[in-house]
Amino acid sequence: MFTGIVTDIGEVIAVRPRAQGLLHRMKIACSYDRATIVDGASIACAGVCLTVVGAGEEDGRTWFAVDAAAETLASTNVGQWRHGTRINLERPLKIGDELGGHIVTGHVDGLADVIAREELPDTARFALRAPPTLARFVAQKGSVTLDGVSLTVNEVEGDTFSVLIIPHTLQVTTLGDLSVGDRVHLEIDMMARYAARLAETR
Repeated sequence: MFTGIVTDIGEVIAVRPRAQGLLHRMKIACSYDRATIVDGASIACAGVCLTVVGAGEEDGRTWFAVDAAAETLASTNVGQWRHGTRINLERPLKIGDELGGHIVTGHVDGLADVIAREELPDTARFALRAPPTLARFVAQKGSVTLDGVSLTVNEVEGDTFSVLIIPHTLQVTTLGDLSVGDRVHLEIDMMARYAARLAETR
């Protein structure tokens, strides 16, 4: 379980396709303490919960390895990651930690398309298009996770929605790198999912 508060930006330093392209093993460099990363641990990588299968140090940097299986490759853009790709990282929530964002599972629901970016005096406004099957879960003033970042929805119209991002978030996450045409991992709010499910069963 995560909160959508990014704690580091990692860099992909190796990608090795395995099992006829159905499994990718990646090494990701980070600034986390090597001693705190153990095999079997979960780390949210651009909002995708992946399991650590190895870790070490190289050229003075900590790295950890993860495997992305067929389902992950099919439903995310992880398969497009290459050497040098920057990704938002978050360690799992611990009992007693501050819940600064919202409850995030790390299970990406789909890909949202960036359709506009507007630079405002104190923020940047992004407009995105959600997949039709997910658009109904996005609500004004509700929460979404984009590439692992917890954000509040500003406006909603049909299958499009907008978010306002402060300069700090643009600097400490990869959202500042986004431009029109990019696709980002979208995780809808778990409470919205269950509310819709309950409504369906009545």
